[in-house]
Amino acid sequence: MITTVLVEHPWLSPTALLVLVVLGPFVGAWLSVRPRLAWAATALSLVPVAALALVPVDRELFSRCEVAWTLPTPGRVELAANVVLLVAPALLAAVASRRPALAVLAAGLLSAAIETLQALVPALGRSCSTDDWLSNTVGAVIGGLLGWLALTLARTRVRRP
Repeated sequence: MITTVLVEHPWLSPTALLVLVVLGPFVGAWLSVRPRLAWAATALSLVPVAALALVPVDRELFSRCEVAWTLPTPGRVELAANVVLLVAPALLAAVASRRPALAVLAAGLLSAAIETLQALVPALGRSCSTDDWLSNTVGAVIGGLLGWLALTLARTRVRRP
């Protein structure tokens, strides 16, 4: 269902990514002095991740896991959406923890755990893919970089008289 929406509206993922890139550092800088709120936002940003990756779907699986290494592009709508999926959680976790590299690592491991769960629980009706993990990890790196930028902006604001 979500893939159908993305195919019909291919501008959704790039637009969401653009909004995150433009607004994310400023929102992150604002949240940097509000760690509890930043952690709450991180948790809230994981709800769509869980819903999109773990809610069972009714379909017949032809294969459980696919091993492929396709880089995401705007033309590959599902892979582009997988990039966007972990940008916000990684950005928010980077700001909340003040450790962007750790947030990127955690998001990459979360993606690997999701793909493993999809492989081990065929009742979900979801197939695992290394492409999904790669796209999610690219999104996590983008989110980590945005988190680093947000923390840098926050430090710059504090230094100004």
